[in-house]
Amino acid sequence: MGVEIERKFLIDETKLPTLQNGYTIKQGYIQTIDHTTVRIRVRGQEAFLTIKGKSQGATRLEFEYPISLNDAEEMLTNLCHASHVEKTRYLVEYEGHTWEVDIFEGSNKGLMIAEIELKSEDEAFPLPEWVTKEVTEDVRYFNANLVERPYTSW
Repeated sequence: MGVEIERKFLIDETKLPTLQNGYTIKQGYIQTIDHTTVRIRVRGQEAFLTIKGKSQGATRLEFEYPISLNDAEEMLTNLCHASHVEKTRYLVEYEGHTWEVDIFEGSNKGLMIAEIELKSEDEAFPLPEWVTKEVTEDVRYFNANLVERPYTSW
């Protein structure tokens, strides 16, 4: 069984180190009738189908499978909501942990989020000086919700 334990934080961009080696991500969501999320993601020349369960705090079930780039593009065009989430992701190492820093584009331009994946809900980790407010449980910041209610409309 796949489990994701992830916490999300806003960023003070004035304290953020220089970001290097980012990669672009485009993702869309297939509508479901419950709290399950079905995501199609294109990352460079790779593509993935991801199914996530309902969040319980910072934890939820997650299953991710590689798919062909052609299939992903077809699904993004024909099965997903009209808008997509577009962002550039940077990996930042800080005191033994890898932070994913997402800089959003398009209808979510201006939003920057730092995510950290943990081994357990109670795992201790140091916060970099550029991390500010935690938004792990604020559903507005779920990527699937940013399709429906983009950051620029808040």
